[in-house]
Amino acid sequence: APCEMCLWQRWPHGAAIILGALAAALGWRAAMALGALAMLIGAGLGVMHVGVEQHWWTGITTCSAAPVGGLSAEQLLAQIMAAPLVRCDEIAWSLFGVSMAGWNALLSLGLAGLFARAYASSSASQ
Repeated sequence: APCEMCLWQRWPHGAAIILGALAAALGWRAAMALGALAMLIGAGLGVMHVGVEQHWWTGITTCSAAPVGGLSAEQLLAQIMAAPLVRCDEIAWSLFGVSMAGWNALLSLGLAGLFARAYASSSASQ
């Protein structure tokens, strides 16, 4: 199962699919603008996740490693048992040195650009 932050990054894509379909079928300019916004949010989530993976900043507590110093054996066991199966602060897979979260950020920016271009060209033609 993917980590919690990976799941968050899927929501903007779902929204963009719906908004893109509305824009294509009905020519709604607002859907194009909202699609660009959804993809910018997706890119932001991707950048946030890359920062957690690279340990530039800490992630959400349910998804990142917690310090173990000063814990009793019982507290440590409870922390281990409550830990998620997949952590957000570890790179599960990468291609050309870029993690999935990094690819998501880059591709989301590209898709935001496509939505913005569609929005701009639709206003020029009207």
